[in-house]
Amino acid sequence: MRESQYQRNLKQKLRERFDGCVILKNDCNCVQGIPDLLILYNEHWAMLECKRSKSAAHRPNQDYWIKELNAMSYATFIYPENEEEVLNELGRVFKS
Repeated sequence: MRESQYQRNLKQKLRERFDGCVILKNDCNCVQGIPDLLILYNEHWAMLECKRSKSAAHRPNQDYWIKELNAMSYATFIYPENEEEVLNELGRVFKS
């Protein structure tokens, strides 16, 4: 599966699980390495970097941004192999 297809499917799952959330697609040309998606839900936010698989390469600065943004709220890499775990963690973050 291509990353774009995975991301499209993921956005639908996020909308179903977190009714009323706002999902914004970030422009990687604006800030190199910024995660793909910003999810706004009530007073909470999270950022996700989508990968087509666990073994997919990380681009420059992606690890940096995930670490920095996770310290502020919640940010992580998401791929099919860890999707359910990340969605469950988002549920905990969004309820806090």
